[in-house]
Amino acid sequence: MNQAQWEVLRRCARGEDVGHTQVALIVDSPWIPGYLGLSTLDFLTVPEVWLDANLEVERRFPEAIFIPGFWVEMGMATEPSAFGCKVSFYPDRPPAAHPLCDSLDAIEGVAPPNPLTDGLLPLVLNYYRRAEPRVREAGHLIKIVAARGPLTLATHLVGVSAFLLALRLDPGAAHRLLRITATTARNWLQAQADALHDVEGVLMLDDIAGFVSEKDYLAFAHPYLKEVFDAFPGALKLFHNDTNNPVSYRHVGALGAHIFNFTHEQPLAKVRALTGPDLCLMGNVPPLEVLAQGTPDTVRSKALECMAAHGGRRRLLLSAGGGVSPGTPGENVAALLEAARTEGASWSG
Repeated sequence: MNQAQWEVLRRCARGEDVGHTQVALIVDSPWIPGYLGLSTLDFLTVPEVWLDANLEVERRFPEAIFIPGFWVEMGMATEPSAFGCKVSFYPDRPPAAHPLCDSLDAIEGVAPPNPLTDGLLPLVLNYYRRAEPRVREAGHLIKIVAARGPLTLATHLVGVSAFLLALRLDPGAAHRLLRITATTARNWLQAQADALHDVEGVLMLDDIAGFVSEKDYLAFAHPYLKEVFDAFPGALKLFHNDTNNPVSYRHVGALGAHIFNFTHEQPLAKVRALTGPDLCLMGNVPPLEVLAQGTPDTVRSKALECMAAHGGRRRLLLSAGGGVSPGTPGENVAALLEAARTEGASWSG
């Protein structure tokens, strides 16, 4: 994004009127290389390919605010690799991280990794250091850094089933693991911010926070998510959770989040009612059935439906209900932008 887009994003988060509904999209390795006809392996391992690809999508869609923007993102593998998880790379899809074990007992005593030395983390930091000058030369800034949240990282280490069972059978072990993964998320965000010069925002992605009851969310998710966000008091904070479970929604504002990206499976009006008036919502077009597989007319129709359901353009960023899916055609992204630009100006409030 450029400086003007960053200011628009901040104004949207504050609830200011920016003239028309804005479009913000989470884009990364599942979508960009396929859309541009590139090998995912080249996109992730050849810095020039990664940089040129990111610049190209910015050129093709200058009105879109891409979140986090110029993201060096090795699929879900970045943070798990620092713990020693096996990582598999593929030419046509993002890398996969394999759990270390299937029991929390097996990782007792594990320590948070060092972002400067462990796994893929120092490689990502070096990407950022080398790319930032050229990003700036092209008129863009890297304003937001991202990390997987504590619960999601925990499941990459021991598997989803083992982690969720531990919440019931061994809550002490679950808390010990979450203490490690929360520290890791915090340290990883800070290391990225330290490697760059313009960072003023943090994005945390944690779908596993939507796999639990409200009681378990408050016990096992909320304190650790909030701890990570609290470590960045002056930052614009974005939270992504696109699982179809609304029990956390009324608590997202208390995390300190300013912008919330959620699932299309929850009606936007309901999400607004649950989150309250002060949170900026980022949604709510279905990423697969509409944005990836629909026609431009379908995308425009759904965009209008979302804007009508919200009832006003303040504190709304039109987006997919999640990240942009693989295979999403450019004409559908353009249709979303057109709907926001033309019809989004007519929605008041």
